[in-house]
Amino acid sequence: MISKSLEEYLKTIYILKKQNGNIRVTDIAEKMNCTKPSVNKAINNLKNNKLINYESYGSIELTEEGENLAKKILEAYDIVYLFLKEVLNLDKEEAEKEAEKIKLSIKDETINKLAKYVHKVLDLKSLDCNYDINKERCRSCARRKISIQSE
Repeated sequence: MISKSLEEYLKTIYILKKQNGNIRVTDIAEKMNCTKPSVNKAINNLKNNKLINYESYGSIELTEEGENLAKKILEAYDIVYLFLKEVLNLDKEEAEKEAEKIKLSIKDETINKLAKYVHKVLDLKSLDCNYDINKERCRSCARRKISIQSE
């Protein structure tokens, strides 16, 4: 289990990887509006947790475990964002800001319940498979159900 702060670094690394392919400490510092020493400290912690591979002055690579955790973090943010924007009708910018704050303080069990509620209210897909944000199988099952329904 890593801190919420390290989760934000991991999420940023994942997003930058998808956008640019090659990630450097400078890229993370710019994206997160923080100092390079702060990024280096976080990177060393992520490396010690086996979530990234990194050698000084080299590029940063997510491990499989790191990538899976980053996806989970983003999915949790998306669930909170959808609730705020689509259910509570906040404007996009407000929903983004609030989702960031809420995601940092919410437990996985609460995210699971919120996901079920959001998907039911928005009629997005069925989560009758005992959805759990920590289980890839359940997310895949839910995605498969929506693709079958749209055919």
